[in-house]
Amino acid sequence: MEVKVLERVGQVLREVAAAVVMPRFAALSPGDIEMKSANEPVTIADREAEAIIGRDLLALVPHARIVGEEACAADPKLVDHLGDGTVWIIDPIDGTANFAAGRPPFAMMVALLHNGETIGSWILHPMSDRLAAAQLGGGAWIDGERLRASTSTIDLDRLCGIVSTAFLPEPQRGLVDRLRSAVGQTCPTARCAGHEYPLVASGTRHFALYWRTLVWDHAPGALLLTEAGGSVTHLDGAPYHPSRARTGLLLTHNPLISKVLLSSIAQRA
Repeated sequence: MEVKVLERVGQVLREVAAAVVMPRFAALSPGDIEMKSANEPVTIADREAEAIIGRDLLALVPHARIVGEEACAADPKLVDHLGDGTVWIIDPIDGTANFAAGRPPFAMMVALLHNGETIGSWILHPMSDRLAAAQLGGGAWIDGERLRASTSTIDLDRLCGIVSTAFLPEPQRGLVDRLRSAVGQTCPTARCAGHEYPLVASGTRHFALYWRTLVWDHAPGALLLTEAGGSVTHLDGAPYHPSRARTGLLLTHNPLISKVLLSSIAQRA
């Protein structure tokens, strides 16, 4: 990937954050917020930001397709064939429920896929202007500082992680109970993957568990975490792939933690 593409995507996110997103934070009127599904709001800022980001990304890579969260809400078939060609993935505001309520955390995320593999990702936290970025084979960075996961082992009773029960089917509730009983501490999700992937990559949290795996929620953060040295797998240990629709995802700060957690969950089944 060209350096100009890497740098320009971050600039685009910052420009749109300044022009569209932050001016509306804690300033939305009731008419600026709609419900696209149960417990899933969308705001005027989401839609405007997605349109501008998509326009500017196409200027960078004209032959690419655009797959944005809000466009997919209107046309779900846009997520078909993610394994074909070059695709920009856009989550204009990740954590929209938080943004709509006038509270953090929320983020803006972009991923670049080529033949189904994520080759670049960007996560901007508009309130702090902190930018995380990763390139396949080129490492992960937050504001120019390289992210490198610790390779040390950690006892189960000292592990602290995030557990999301949103969208979790009833038959899988036992899995969450087993995980919680195996580790030292769990905390609920803040409903913002763009906030939580960097926490796991930096080691602030040792792991995170999600059930739903929408590509715009996970492709950007998954590359950031794996390029930092972390692990992103399904609950059977198979690696995450953004173009394959599978539920259940375990993020860990390093592969050793993943191995211990998956083994512990299986043994307690």
